[in-house]
Amino acid sequence: IDAGVEYVNHASENGGNMVRVISGGKNTSRWGFRGSEDLGGGLKAIWQLEGGLLMDTGESDGPVFKRQAWVGLDGSLGRLVIGRSFTTTYELVIKFDPLGFAPNYSWATGASATGPSKYGMTTQFDNLVKYTGKRGGFTYGATVGLGERSGSLAEGRKLALGGSWFGEDGLGLMAAYERINGNAVAGVPARDETTAYHLAADYQTGKWRYTAGMRGFRLDAGRPGADLRADTYWGGISRTIDAVTLTGAVYHVNTRDVPASEDADPTMFVVRGMLALSKRTTLYLSAAHAKADHGQLVGLSRDDPGFGTTQTGITAGMQHRF
Repeated sequence: IDAGVEYVNHASENGGNMVRVISGGKNTSRWGFRGSEDLGGGLKAIWQLEGGLLMDTGESDGPVFKRQAWVGLDGSLGRLVIGRSFTTTYELVIKFDPLGFAPNYSWATGASATGPSKYGMTTQFDNLVKYTGKRGGFTYGATVGLGERSGSLAEGRKLALGGSWFGEDGLGLMAAYERINGNAVAGVPARDETTAYHLAADYQTGKWRYTAGMRGFRLDAGRPGADLRADTYWGGISRTIDAVTLTGAVYHVNTRDVPASEDADPTMFVVRGMLALSKRTTLYLSAAHAKADHGQLVGLSRDDPGFGTTQTGITAGMQHRF
């Protein structure tokens, strides 16, 4: 569970500032159940039910088990699950985000939610079948989200696949791909199709960590003239000093296929300090500043609509894992 207090400017149409309690400044608050049964011969039956929590109100973040609801098998040949879960691409990319998927100040997985800046990826699939395998330092897998459309296997289908490798010398590499098929719309000659590929590297030496990654996003729209392109780049450096971890990161989205007057090309700068009080309890202080070009709106997080060409936020919070 994770909650904090945030100060943010340009928080409304009148340009006013706001102080608010937020849920998930470092990681999304969640709860759930999981279990396993030993079937013998190294094979296990596994299951997980997981829901999101809004710590500021106590409400459920969507359906009760919106985050994950699956059952599967795990053994020497890998893990196979069926239901709703995180995609292969998401599980790979999150390891290469310098902020480790901070929903408040990170664009590595979600991008900015503002206007033409929203060029993210899909974190979870419904109706999925997912396989994950591991061999030494390699982790690889694929996820298929079934479209469940009568008469077409392709319509509404989602696909994610990729792999990562971490060596003993501290170097890690990752590549992932995602494709989302839209649904047919009456009067439109073709369905929307989006693709997103990711490349990233991570290097750890002593108490230092260096991370860099990118996403290439493409929307082939069913309506003529509505295609979109964008490349998201990020990088970060972390330093651990006893129980303190300091991180600095930058995220940039290069928007394309939009008129020059709407080309936001947003950039966000983030610094964060974390103090580990124990293995399960952490205090954190984060600050971020985002800006956009050509008078376009920008928001710091995947949820902020954006009411100005810049936005600055500071969050102090606490996370506890149980």
